[in-house]
Amino acid sequence: MGKKIVMSGMRPTGSCHIGHWEGALKNWVELQEKYQCYYSIVDWHALTTEYQDSKYIKPNIRELLLDWLSVGVNPEKSVVYLQSSIKEITELFLIFSMITPLGWLERVPTFKEQKIQLKDRDLNTFGFLGYPLLQTIDIIIVRGNIVPVGEDQVFHLELAREIVRKFNNFYGNYFDEPMGFLTPIPKLPGIDGRKMSKSYNNAIYISDTTETIEKKIKPMITDTRRKRRNDPGVPEDCPVFALHKSFSSKHEMKEISDACRKAAIGCIDCKKILIKNINDFLEPFRERRKRYEKLNVMDILEKGNEKARETAKRTLEEVRELVKI
Repeated sequence: MGKKIVMSGMRPTGSCHIGHWEGALKNWVELQEKYQCYYSIVDWHALTTEYQDSKYIKPNIRELLLDWLSVGVNPEKSVVYLQSSIKEITELFLIFSMITPLGWLERVPTFKEQKIQLKDRDLNTFGFLGYPLLQTIDIIIVRGNIVPVGEDQVFHLELAREIVRKFNNFYGNYFDEPMGFLTPIPKLPGIDGRKMSKSYNNAIYISDTTETIEKKIKPMITDTRRKRRNDPGVPEDCPVFALHKSFSSKHEMKEISDACRKAAIGCIDCKKILIKNINDFLEPFRERRKRYEKLNVMDILEKGNEKARETAKRTLEEVRELVKI
């Protein structure tokens, strides 16, 4: 049967931060060693919320691609492509929109949640309502059967399985129902203590320089109990220690934790260790990025587009035959 096919994607709404590495990209790099992987820059998905001010989507495509390449997503092992370059996606989306019940889309939890979170934008559009269906098409058009997801995306994947099931019931058992590859997504705190997010302007980016990392971490909020140097702290309540969990060794974490509880280490020294560890971790990414910045990376993307288009074209032709149009 050959390799299982993994499909995943990201919206080009800005650069990747270290939360994206922990939550997705680390898994992408590992999965490409075992499976046939399709990784898509999903610019149509970006348009569902950014349609009123879309000028940043196109330049963000190159930045996102450079982030992926810098962390080790390998275009020789994975198919890396741009969603809007695969026109077959739109046609398959239209076909599936004919059989997808409106109520299925309206019950998606993120439909109401994002309308509240992004209340400054008019999201009462067909495109925004239908984006979970578009996610389904992204997966099945390349015959994806494994989808790495966090717990917040499990509902979307179950909806995709229902939609595929309905198609198969009508037209024959053609598509595999995609299976989730559940990945734990640690909620890394940003430099203000809230969840790390581009929209909060509190992120540490994969492309940040050593100097930028230092400037961001030095003023970070720590455990509020430590008003003075000799006040003991509780590491579990400290955003800086939460980052240590991802970028420091177990030995270092134990030493820092014990010292913090006894006020044997100050917050400044604790931050210095974190700054060094994050910079050491990001250095190979920076070096790889420098090499790719000298190339026309959009050519790399076009090669991936050709591979994805070939698969998508074959899928669409067979679907049209099944649907008899």
